[in-house]
Amino acid sequence: MSCRVRGSPSQHRHPTIPKHAPHYATQQHSSSSKPKPEDPTGESKHALPLQGITVVSLEQAIAAPFCTRQLADMGARVIKVERPGVGDFARNYDTRVNGMASHFVWTNRSKESLALDVKKPEDLAILQKLLTRADVLVQNLAPGASDRLGLSYEKLREKHPALIVCDISGYGQDGPYRDKKAYDLLIQSEAGMLSVTGTATEPAKVGISIADISAGMYAYTNILGAIMQRGKDGKGRKIDISMLESMAEWMSFPMYYTFNNAPVAKPAGASHSAIYPYGPFETDDGSVMLGIQNDREWANFCRGVLDNESLTTDTRFATNSLRSENRDALKKEISDIFAKLTSAQVIEKLDAVSIANAKVNDMQGVWNHPQLRARQRWTEVDTPEGRVPALLPPGFGDGLDARMDAVPAVGQHNKAIIAELDM
Repeated sequence: MSCRVRGSPSQHRHPTIPKHAPHYATQQHSSSSKPKPEDPTGESKHALPLQGITVVSLEQAIAAPFCTRQLADMGARVIKVERPGVGDFARNYDTRVNGMASHFVWTNRSKESLALDVKKPEDLAILQKLLTRADVLVQNLAPGASDRLGLSYEKLREKHPALIVCDISGYGQDGPYRDKKAYDLLIQSEAGMLSVTGTATEPAKVGISIADISAGMYAYTNILGAIMQRGKDGKGRKIDISMLESMAEWMSFPMYYTFNNAPVAKPAGASHSAIYPYGPFETDDGSVMLGIQNDREWANFCRGVLDNESLTTDTRFATNSLRSENRDALKKEISDIFAKLTSAQVIEKLDAVSIANAKVNDMQGVWNHPQLRARQRWTEVDTPEGRVPALLPPGFGDGLDARMDAVPAVGQHNKAIIAELDM
């Protein structure tokens, strides 16, 4: 394992929510779950899995920052290299979080910001010296840009044979699409996502940056694998992650559904294109989402929710394929009953016969979701504009506390990092 820059802020704290905040329930910790004082070597006695790993990331937008934030959650020290003054352009996507951008706050906690103009020789020298102490280099610059700076895996591996280099781009580091601009919506379109969303007459993009997220997730898991492999052979690795390939993997179900030129399923809005009833249904005072996966559930639904057992023998609805084929007629049967009931009454009936269902929440419904509160999934993190609520990462808890440190200001850590490098 390579030598590392010391002095990483690695407190794993979960502060309480102030009284003026909305109803977010924080995770509570017993005294036994709090980190012990650090030993003389600088390592916590209750170290997270990636504590001691240093990640340097030339990152912007979403894919790479989402990847490295998860590495930071696991205890890695993440040094975010961004432009002096303006920083990562995602800082200016919006001003929804106390004047800060929502995307940026989400993907950049627990990092140190090092503002460098890597086109200047003196700043590039700082970055190159930092890499002598790094375990992982992540970058999502335009393809070819890191190579021109001397930061490609091929140009680094001789001096840094144990360095893991992860490149994230829209289409990959080679191939005919290499140099095409690649924003999330464009990749959704290229990967066929828009062909399976929306309705039969109007496609719709997914409402979150799903192509960026998928690429960030595959970068994260590949880096974890490379760290494990390096523990066995001592060697670094080149990782080439493309947004298109990540999304194409996630589109494997609809691709196989059209195997051997089979006809495509028509987009069905918020409903399932091949299973019915599976989607939202209007009630007297809102909407309820429900899903029926098999004939046994269909029979229970007819008896216990619709109070109409005759539908179980209706030949139009005898199998899932027939229910899907005749969904317009079946929707009318369901809607006529649900229109006389409130959402709460429908959910009560569905729960009574074990039919899967859900509320159709807006974002305020998620902020105040009773299950997230009951499982104490909320905490807070510091930002340049004050403390804000944050969800604990999935999987953490029961003795493993995620690192939940501050979202940095641009260049906040320049002085400290450069001092560590004796430059």
